[in-house]
Amino acid sequence: MEHATALPEFLVQRYRAWAGNDYLAKADKHRKLAREGQHPSALVISCCDSRVQPTDIFAADPGDFFVHRNIANLVPKPTTEGGPHGTSAAIEYAVTALDVSHILVVGHSSCGGVRGCHDMCQGTAPALERPDSFVGRWIDALRPAFETVKDIDDETARVAALEKAAVVMSLNNLMAFDFVADRVADGRISLHGLWTDIADGRLEQYDPKTGQFSRV
Repeated sequence: MEHATALPEFLVQRYRAWAGNDYLAKADKHRKLAREGQHPSALVISCCDSRVQPTDIFAADPGDFFVHRNIANLVPKPTTEGGPHGTSAAIEYAVTALDVSHILVVGHSSCGGVRGCHDMCQGTAPALERPDSFVGRWIDALRPAFETVKDIDDETARVAALEKAAVVMSLNNLMAFDFVADRVADGRISLHGLWTDIADGRLEQYDPKTGQFSRV
C-alpha cells in the first residue's frame, strides 16, 4: 500500500511506554488470553467519540468486554439488505459465538452524532441530508427517536433527551434480533441502557419500569 507511512514518533513512544509498563504488568493475562481465547462477559456498544472510554468507566481489563463502537452508539433494526452491517455482525458474534451474558448500550453527553440527527430533523443540516453523506445516512436510524423529544422547548434539553432516547431505541432494536430476544426471554442475557456525562463522570442507567434514567 503505497500511501501507508510509518507511525508518528509520539505514537511510537506511547506504544513503548505501554509495552514496558502496562503490558508487562499484565503479561501473564495477555498470554493466557492468546492461548485460551476470549470469553468476555459483556458486549459494550458505545460511541466512537474519543472522549468516551467504556473500558475506563468500568475499570476493565483485557478480555473483559467485547466492544463495538459506532457513531452515536446506535443499534439499527436488523436487516440483511443494503450491504455490510458491522453493528449487526458484532452483535451476532458476541451473542452466538462468544455467549456474552450482558449487552450494554452506552450513550453520552455532547454527542455529535445525536446532535447531527437533531439538526437534520430540524432542517438545519443540509450537508448531512445529502445522499452521499455516510454519517447522515447512518444517523437516519435515529429519526424515529426524535419524535419522542421534539416537543421539548429548550434546545439543550431536547438534544440531551435525544441522547438518552438513542439508548432506549437501541435497546428496543436489540430485541428485534431473534437470537437476542430468545436469550433475554430465558435469562441468558440482560440488556442495560446507560448514559454518561463526559464532564463530571456521572453514569446513569435506564429503568424500563419508570422510563427514566437515574444515577448509578
